[in-house]
Amino acid sequence: MKLPYQPPIETIPFTKVLHALSEPNRIKIIRCLDESIENNCTAYSLKLMLPKSTVSHHIKVLREAGLIKARIEGKEHIYSLRRDEVDEKFPGLLKAVTVVKEEDI
Repeated sequence: MKLPYQPPIETIPFTKVLHALSEPNRIKIIRCLDESIENNCTAYSLKLMLPKSTVSHHIKVLREAGLIKARIEGKEHIYSLRRDEVDEKFPGLLKAVTVVKEEDI
């Protein structure tokens, strides 16, 4: 199974990251990853009560924006935050996303 494309962190513009974070469900996925460290699409589909195809789309946008990375374990894609890389390029960004109150998303 081929690993999905993940752009090098140095090529990611801030506007692309902000665009990826402009959708509330994507922020919720980032927050879930912050809590769980890593997980697959099914976990987010159940937690957010969204179809798996919708969650897959949101994960693709977050991955292409450089916020998350994938690894393959058997037939599953497991996702996690690119925390160190994102914190180095955009200091404080992930912290800001994770501390916002749920009702303010």
